[in-house]
Amino acid sequence: LAGIATFLKTVHPHVKVIGVEAADAAGMTRSIEENEVVTLDHVGIFADGAAVKRVGDLTFELCKDLVDEMVLVDSDEICQAIRDAYYDTRTILEPAGALGMAGVTKYVRTSTASAQNYAVICSGANMDFNQLRFISDRAESSEKLVAIQIPEIPGAFKQLYYDLAYCNVKNTPRSITEFSYRFSDDSSAYIILSFGITGLEDASTVLKLLKIKGYEVQDLGDNEMAKLHARYLGGGRATLDDEVLYRFEFPERPGALEDFLNFMSDEERAVPYNVTMFHYRNRGSLENSVLVGMQISKENKEGLESFLDQLGFTFFEETENLVYKQFLCHAGDSEQPPVIKRSSSRFY
Repeated sequence: LAGIATFLKTVHPHVKVIGVEAADAAGMTRSIEENEVVTLDHVGIFADGAAVKRVGDLTFELCKDLVDEMVLVDSDEICQAIRDAYYDTRTILEPAGALGMAGVTKYVRTSTASAQNYAVICSGANMDFNQLRFISDRAESSEKLVAIQIPEIPGAFKQLYYDLAYCNVKNTPRSITEFSYRFSDDSSAYIILSFGITGLEDASTVLKLLKIKGYEVQDLGDNEMAKLHARYLGGGRATLDDEVLYRFEFPERPGALEDFLNFMSDEERAVPYNVTMFHYRNRGSLENSVLVGMQISKENKEGLESFLDQLGFTFFEETENLVYKQFLCHAGDSEQPPVIKRSSSRFY
């Protein structure tokens, strides 16, 4: 930053120089604000190529005099910049190398400047392969993560899906990319879900419409614990009699989850059951998986599998799965392998 600013202000002094730092490693920004070199107590290491507790004395003096503005970006904005750079150039930047892309995106979005030309310096492709999964998840600015409370009554689950999927002015289907529910008590159900959005204004409109419909909604977009941990948890153990667990596979395509819910909630089915667990996440693969817990009496178990055979999906019974026994219910331990049931035809 100091070198670029020195060159540009010498050759083209009219050019505005804007520096970018990660919000959790803002050593230069803090130093310029306080007009002296500041030593940070700690720094985030996601953008490790630009993460220092103390900036250099010479670089500070140069930046203090020559840099016009500083912009701070968080990890999500850096991840989105890496994604955008990949889509545009098919190259993968490391987090520190994408700071400029993240900064110009935020600057254009938040400033009043218009009709300007921007030049961004992107340097560094020292990407750790293990970071890609985190970056992919956090770069998804086209979806919104929320928590919703609904009444624990028949039909509420499916009604929520339709209220959300068609919650827009044009009444066109909206993608549901994540759905996580576990039975808690007989009064209320708590669900973490993600849905597709076209931008911040669209997300705000959806949340307002859901509240108008009577839902208790919490925006989890800035909740680090929810984004990093809670969304992946199964919801805890439940004490339920006669609960069974199935994992379903179906081809991922627009409307696939809606079709699955319609089949599962078919009021003409021969056997009664209550859904006690539901976990779905669209991961961009050709096939996807849904984990469903159902409460059903032992005498109706055979009829349930006959009904499931008619759905056209491949399914696996996971009731005896050790992980289910240890983490999701209060039943006894078992180490039996899952029972695999393959339907005679697949639903496309």
